[in-house]
Amino acid sequence: MSSEKIPSDGSDTQSINEKNAALNDTPRALLDDAEIVTEKGNVVTKDGVVFSSRESEDSLSANIFQDPEVKAYYVGIYEKSQYECRHVFDADATWTKEEEKAVIRKLDWRVCLWACVMFFSLQIDRGNLVNAVSGTLLTDLKLSTNDYNLGNTVFTTSFLLAELPSQLISKKMGPDRWIPTQMVLWSIVAVSQAALTGRQSFLITRSLLGILEGGFIPDIVLWLSYFYTSKELPIRLSFFWTALSVTGVATALAAFGIFHLEGVHGIAGWRWLFLIEGLVTLSLGVASFFLMPASAVQTKTWYRPNGWFTDRELTIVVNRVLRDDPSKGDMHNRQAITPRRLWNAAKDYDLWPIYALGLICFIPQTPPANYLTLTFKSLGFSTFNTNLLTIPSAITHIITLLGITWLSEKIGERALVGALQPLWTLPCIIAFLTWKGFMVKVWPSYVLVNVLLSYPYCHAINVGWASRNSNNVGSRSVSTALYNMFVQVGGIIASQVYQASDKPLYKAGNHVLLYINILSLFLFIFAKVYYVLKNKSRDKKWNALTAEQRRDYTRNTTDKASRRLDFRFTH
Repeated sequence: MSSEKIPSDGSDTQSINEKNAALNDTPRALLDDAEIVTEKGNVVTKDGVVFSSRESEDSLSANIFQDPEVKAYYVGIYEKSQYECRHVFDADATWTKEEEKAVIRKLDWRVCLWACVMFFSLQIDRGNLVNAVSGTLLTDLKLSTNDYNLGNTVFTTSFLLAELPSQLISKKMGPDRWIPTQMVLWSIVAVSQAALTGRQSFLITRSLLGILEGGFIPDIVLWLSYFYTSKELPIRLSFFWTALSVTGVATALAAFGIFHLEGVHGIAGWRWLFLIEGLVTLSLGVASFFLMPASAVQTKTWYRPNGWFTDRELTIVVNRVLRDDPSKGDMHNRQAITPRRLWNAAKDYDLWPIYALGLICFIPQTPPANYLTLTFKSLGFSTFNTNLLTIPSAITHIITLLGITWLSEKIGERALVGALQPLWTLPCIIAFLTWKGFMVKVWPSYVLVNVLLSYPYCHAINVGWASRNSNNVGSRSVSTALYNMFVQVGGIIASQVYQASDKPLYKAGNHVLLYINILSLFLFIFAKVYYVLKNKSRDKKWNALTAEQRRDYTRNTTDKASRRLDFRFTH
């Protein structure tokens, strides 16, 4: 973090009030003592010292702690919470762009990559049912497509109910302990699916998988937030959700090979599928106990004596994250969330627009995805070809996912970029309803379904959005869990849209998807307008305060997280 003296003549500058709307990402405590703000967004104090803004070309990490009062305030918070990285906190530390980029590359290889591998494990065991039903599973277990829907509903409901309890356990135990434990337990259940005998055992294993996998995603998001800044997190989450599509490709290829074991030792191909893929995820779960450090300062162990970082790198890792979001040190990584914290986070209505998006915006794509292999089989493709034909949409899904997340961060826009998802799927759903050749002309129908399922997935944007707008660790833990709970509720709704009585065209179901898709588009616009107006309202109140009143508020306010008057929402 560099500073320099500049003339305080006020040239080429605007008042803070005039520039306030453009400074949502500028540390508010720094603005308290600011005299002017330059056209580049740099904050200039009354004694003529300039600090680069978060978006400055001169620094990757603006240093809020250059203000002695801010530094003293957070030192007290970090000591009180016994924050595990507090001994590495250094308000005066400086580093170059090259050093920080090298550290980020190391984090991507050590942290982000393994998070993707763990998500790969999750998606294998929660998603391979789609591959299994391309075989004889429904026939062997005497299940109807409505039973299949019920199994998806049971799984999603169990997943939903486990989200928040799992997050609370993770916050108490630490994600580094709880996530590997989850993985091992659900892998055992996944393997046991090879012994399914009928509807009852099918529903029981669906429920157990949901309970044990629930909470995994917000747990991982919390762990990633320990290592990445708020600006870096969404693109890393896009890598994370890219694993979903990679898993789709890998499991399709695996299913193609595994189904050739049909009848070997008298065992059906779908049983081999559950057995082999369950053992793969079990091995990844065991490995995760050794590859997930609790924090950046806890990478040295008996099996990794040198740790991941040099002392210099550790200083950069910790301080860059704290300068981006000082609230990340207000809880220990094994500190439980109290009922009061839980309630305060849950009742934060300013995050409800994002929760509403989680509930609605993924419903239109879910039934076509769940019925993908069944649709391809009804078009006349064989079991082997059906699994291979799911690969193109998975590959294009990766491209559009990374593209939409990159675009969101590039232009600093969440809501309007996220709205590209319902805009993409809208014409496809209309075609489902109006095109007379759908499910009649084989290859054009195949292409249409694949185009819909190649949609730009905005989940990474939404999760990063909820995390950013939470504004502290405790609220972030709860808000990401609540967001995912609403996503699961949406999944429950989606699993009941296509009914057996409506097949093969599912006209009634697709009408429902059309209406929900339009609602999703309006919700993105609503969220944008809501946060813009909210920020303007806070700007008005903040600008009405004197400099002394602002300093008093910063030091003494009881407002927490996103309720703070000096916090501005990302939109």
